[in-house]
Amino acid sequence: MSGSFMARIGLVGFACGVILLYSLAVLPPLPGLISAMVIPFLGLVRANSPVSRAVAILGTAVIAGMLWAAWHADVRQQATLPANLEGELLEVSGHVCDVPSTGSFNSVRFAFCVEQWHLPAQFAAADLQPLPQKLRLAWYGEAATTRIPQRLKLKVVLKRPHGSVNPLGFRYESWLFRKGFGATGTIRDLYPDRYSDCGLGCRYHRWRNSLVDAVSERLSEAEHFPLITSLMIGYRGYMEPRHWEVLKATGTIHLVAISGLHLGLIAAGAGFVCRRILLCLPQRLVSPGRLRGYVFIAVSLASLAYALAAGFSVPTRRALIMVIIAGWCLLGARKTGAFTGLLGALVLVLVNDPFSPLDQGFWLSFGAVSVLVLLFSLRLRQAGWLQGLVLAQLAVFAALWPILEVLGQSQVVVGFVANLFAIPWVSLVVMPVVVLGALAMAIFPLLDDIVIKAFDLVFGVLWHGLDRLADVELALPAPGLPALVLMVVVVMVALLVPFRGFRLATACLAVVWVTVSLVKGAPAGTANSPVDDPELWVWDVGQGLSVMVRDQGQVLVYDTGPALEGVYSAVDSVLIPNLRALGVARIDTLVISHGDGDHAGGLPLLFEHFEVGQVVTGEPERVAGMLPGRLAKAIGSCARQDVRTMGSLELAFWRSPGEAEGNDASCVLTIRSATADVEVVLPGDITRRVESQFTADHGQDPSAFRVVLAPHHGSKTSSSELWLKQMAPDIAVFSAGYRHRFGHPHPDVVDRYRATGSRLLNTATSGALRLEMRPGKVAVTEARTQTPFWIRKPESR
Repeated sequence: MSGSFMARIGLVGFACGVILLYSLAVLPPLPGLISAMVIPFLGLVRANSPVSRAVAILGTAVIAGMLWAAWHADVRQQATLPANLEGELLEVSGHVCDVPSTGSFNSVRFAFCVEQWHLPAQFAAADLQPLPQKLRLAWYGEAATTRIPQRLKLKVVLKRPHGSVNPLGFRYESWLFRKGFGATGTIRDLYPDRYSDCGLGCRYHRWRNSLVDAVSERLSEAEHFPLITSLMIGYRGYMEPRHWEVLKATGTIHLVAISGLHLGLIAAGAGFVCRRILLCLPQRLVSPGRLRGYVFIAVSLASLAYALAAGFSVPTRRALIMVIIAGWCLLGARKTGAFTGLLGALVLVLVNDPFSPLDQGFWLSFGAVSVLVLLFSLRLRQAGWLQGLVLAQLAVFAALWPILEVLGQSQVVVGFVANLFAIPWVSLVVMPVVVLGALAMAIFPLLDDIVIKAFDLVFGVLWHGLDRLADVELALPAPGLPALVLMVVVVMVALLVPFRGFRLATACLAVVWVTVSLVKGAPAGTANSPVDDPELWVWDVGQGLSVMVRDQGQVLVYDTGPALEGVYSAVDSVLIPNLRALGVARIDTLVISHGDGDHAGGLPLLFEHFEVGQVVTGEPERVAGMLPGRLAKAIGSCARQDVRTMGSLELAFWRSPGEAEGNDASCVLTIRSATADVEVVLPGDITRRVESQFTADHGQDPSAFRVVLAPHHGSKTSSSELWLKQMAPDIAVFSAGYRHRFGHPHPDVVDRYRATGSRLLNTATSGALRLEMRPGKVAVTEARTQTPFWIRKPESR
């Protein structure tokens, strides 16, 4: 085996080691990893055969990769806010290290790089351990503005990185770890720091922020201003929810993320211009070797300049490395194979940023590039530009489908057509116009109006095309991961092997599969996957509530959690991905306790994705106003519901009599399982007054194992002594946000439940809760117990 082959083995092993680390539930100790390297290293020294030597190199490289990633992960975890500093008023100084943007509740949000902590004397011991160097901050109030000095002194109240944890769905805590934020919090006071020097990083961010301000001011009159700033300077802060909806529906989000496509186009343009200029010089001054070298330098510098202007984010740096490696292989006249260059780029990306495997973009970008390299390096017959575009889109569409399935996402079918239109338009028209327009604006400011019209013309064609395609409803049910992998193999063989009969047969099979899926897929998808034992899921939706109960093949959802337009929706982030993963296609009964936004958010979206049977609520008129007319007519009042069965479960509905509204109008649902001898009470947000009414009407079996959801998230206005005496819960569940400003659950309420001997569970510290009602017991699973090492495990309240 050659040395180059052994080197490739080592590179593969290193990459695998970095990636494997993020599948572990516990971060391995660094001394243990260092010690573990001794065994394969000794095997390498004593290896007598090429095979044993390759195995030893692979083992050493795998552990080296894990060690590299573990070291960085350990440093990042150590630099997390200590628990004793949470909620305290602290002072820090440093600089703004991203572009401030407006957020919800009239806030301004930005990343802050800490250069010095000014801790009070009582926290001097905390100064001995690593403190966060990067904070995610929100500034509220009338004084909040995006035009703030670069260097600041702040008074802040912080909390440790934390987010909702459910089996599937977006995890804010993972995002914070990935971005390197050691704490999040709010600003209580802000003033410029004029007495400290602005270092290199500070000066870069000051230049970048001024660039964003200048471009935004000069392009603000453009109709497609948000899209223009996204592609020109990589700033997506002006994008509106409608933009993201269209891009997501057409599978074209990558067009507004500064990726390999954009840097590749900049590199190609710079290389073309540089080469044409150099060819005009006498040949004796520029030899072929020097020509390639000069072009490579021009390509690298142009790509670097664009990456810096675009914010130099992690995905942009990843794309920059890949473009430079590709340029080195192509322009350096190297004999390095395409796959070796791709492997080298992969390792350089992981060395530069060992946290890359936590990015979905990492898997999608390397997956797409790998399949394109495979397609065009092994294809026996060269294709023209149009045929090549179609083949590339077909290969990428098929190859990324299994990756999306593993990542918990669905493949956008209409995205195949959308990208066939959008990628050539962006590559051949939009990006050249953007580059030339930016140069014209920099050199000739009087041409701004003409440039803006040109921008609106080319971006208008792109947007209107995508907007129309986004309205096309076309979905294919995923056949499962094994079938998708087999499909990828068949498609790639059909594209690579020049046998017309095989390609025709493959195309016919694909057409038949698509037709059958579209015709029969939707009606067949309305049956739920059955379960053997009744189970209850309390989803982790932050400051809100959403519960799912299912038995056999029937499903009940109690509340849908909070929703804030353009910011967060529990239906979108939690319910849809998790219910689908559990095989839920139909919600037989939807109970909305009352109409508050943290209990009834995202209702229209839920109806779009699931077939819903009966809707029951304590506030029919208020909830009806949240739904389209035809759906609002089917809403029933909780006060008029009879006891019913759902599988082996008995459901009883209750609402406070009289003219109650808001919290006190909550629909209280009692679920009884005779087979498991379990009773579950879901009381919504009722207060003490209504609690006493319910306990007076509620007949209970004292021998039953009782699970009670604390009313109103554990507020001090609920969970009275009488309630606790009558309920006597074996398990008490709080659904609340972590260190939320409302302070739920109240410490006095927690103490009262603890005094009754109840087992206390809180979604804020345990994540989503699964309670299985088995004969003689209730088995509890906390989602945080099944998370990787960078997410905190369940904590006691």
